[in-house]
Amino acid sequence: MHLEESRFGSPCGELTVVTREGRLVGLGFSDGDASLRRSLARRFGAAPVAGPAPKAITRALDAYFGGELGALDDVAVDAGGTPFQQRVWQALRRIPAGETVAYRDLARTIGAPDAVRAVGAANGANPIGIVVPCHRVIAADGTLHGYAYGLDRKRWLLRHESAIA
Repeated sequence: MHLEESRFGSPCGELTVVTREGRLVGLGFSDGDASLRRSLARRFGAAPVAGPAPKAITRALDAYFGGELGALDDVAVDAGGTPFQQRVWQALRRIPAGETVAYRDLARTIGAPDAVRAVGAANGANPIGIVVPCHRVIAADGTLHGYAYGLDRKRWLLRHESAIA
């Protein structure tokens, strides 16, 4: 099992891109690498080595940050996780760019209306930021809440997608 790690410069900070066999297994802001590395070590038992990100992924990231908001929709991912986390993460990928959902609505979407806190925990454990768009989940009152890379970045991403003013 071979993990490759590369860096990608984005308008809101440097990203760490981790792939395995051409699929994205980790994506996060480089200043949060410690958390991403722990997650990858638990899952794979191995540290990534430096290597180029697949062109399809870097092209999609370039396009997304260049304004083609649907460019990440077809990026191949392998997030791992429990069956419950996988349901949450799959539901996240169905939230269109430019839209947000509340945690409670996401819980209803996956058929677990009483699991709002568990949905929040799964959202927070997402190892593939931006592509699995956990930033599109907000509090029921419409406020921004809970983003591993900080609310300023969440706000930037949602403004980039025209989801908030």
